[in-house]
Amino acid sequence: MIILGTNSIKDTGYDVANSLRFNDNDNANLSRTKGTSDSTTKGTYSFWFKPSKTTGLTLIENGTGSADRAIIYIASDSTLKVFSKIGNSTKLSLATNRVFRDLSAWYNLVLAIDTTQGTASNRVKLYINGTQETSFGTETYPDQNDALRFFTSSEIEEIGIDFENGGLFDGYMCEIVKVDNAQLDATSFGEFDSDSPTIWKPIDVSGLTFGTNGYYLDFESSGSLGNDVSGNSNNFTANNFAATDQSTDTCTNNFATLNPIQAALSSATFSEGNLKSVTAGTSGENFGGGSSIGVASGKWYFEAKATVGSGSADRNVIGVTGELSTIAYNKSYYGSSSTVSYQSYNGKVIKNEVDQYTGSTYATGDIIRIALDLDNLHVYFGKGGTWQNSGNPESGSTGTGAVDLVALTSTTDGFYFVYHGDNSGASGPVSTFEFNFGSPSYSESGGETDGNGYGNFNQSVPSGYYALNTKNLAEYG
Repeated sequence: MIILGTNSIKDTGYDVANSLRFNDNDNANLSRTKGTSDSTTKGTYSFWFKPSKTTGLTLIENGTGSADRAIIYIASDSTLKVFSKIGNSTKLSLATNRVFRDLSAWYNLVLAIDTTQGTASNRVKLYINGTQETSFGTETYPDQNDALRFFTSSEIEEIGIDFENGGLFDGYMCEIVKVDNAQLDATSFGEFDSDSPTIWKPIDVSGLTFGTNGYYLDFESSGSLGNDVSGNSNNFTANNFAATDQSTDTCTNNFATLNPIQAALSSATFSEGNLKSVTAGTSGENFGGGSSIGVASGKWYFEAKATVGSGSADRNVIGVTGELSTIAYNKSYYGSSSTVSYQSYNGKVIKNEVDQYTGSTYATGDIIRIALDLDNLHVYFGKGGTWQNSGNPESGSTGTGAVDLVALTSTTDGFYFVYHGDNSGASGPVSTFEFNFGSPSYSESGGETDGNGYGNFNQSVPSGYYALNTKNLAEYG
């Protein structure tokens, strides 16, 4: 499966600097108690989200409990649902027919409400990526003048958690906006322009009239992740977030992650916005996940932190593959005809089941580097500041110290992916990597960027190589 993500364009006009990474394992969420609203019948939400899972994700909830609540969430069947109860009576229930299963994509959701409208379907309008949603499996609209719990005063409002059932969001969110006392359509928050007429892009929302209970969360303040920059100071309490959860993976520059869908049949578990993967195999080799973005040209740089200790269970494997369909259960060690891998316990680099050279072993805390040169079909591996096999990623067609990819089969139309796995039959966690495609989930003080200024890498990025994000893809991919 080839996934290139959304917004694969260099220039987006308005650029979003930061998102917030929600980790359900950490019980991460935002919460506040609302003040007095200008209206209980009119208002609008807009936010961008990139999910890390396909089911059971709470986006926003308001209310006091099961009898009086309003919620936006992705259900167990991957459809998106909007629901509200008043006095234990269901007043609003929308469930899309479409499903939300693309874990590489940023979505914009706009929910526009005005229950004073005479036509029932005009009282609640849902937009996804600039287009009004009209196909629903469930479609119940509120009565005229209903005070849906989204906009009632002095109640709990939470982002990323269902306060009754505990369903948590896992993924990234940015540009979260609430407008009190106005039903706005999607064009107040984004646009299709003449340069990219099929790609929905955010616009600057700072000039909107937010209303008394409205807010705008841009996540640009590292010391106050719940900071409202609308001018209202309707700040949220940030619960169980780390400093590293402020991310540069946003709706205007989408970074690669790992893709759990590719490893759905493996034993891997994913966390930290799909940047951390753990295999826990009991026999044979195990696939731990591949990158959500594949590349067919250009020069790309990645890092990964190995987080399993040395010993018999330390059989980490990291490399490049042109095939994600058949290596899920086997060949993670020696590779099929489409894999080059760097092994932790013996330092060997292997292509197509043939040893290429023996480099350094690696263990807990080591930073592994990959420089992928698809213009010359070479791949280089490094450990910390040392390129293995005396490699020089800047040597171009010479390929000094590289493994060539000429005989590496790609079954995905010439696209290649970074991947990891293990080659051990031991029980328990076998291979753990935290990937850094430029916006790491772990604390990284290296501060090294590519030539376009993207990334926070441990080691310097070779000249001409770039972090794997959609702005760089538009220019070099």
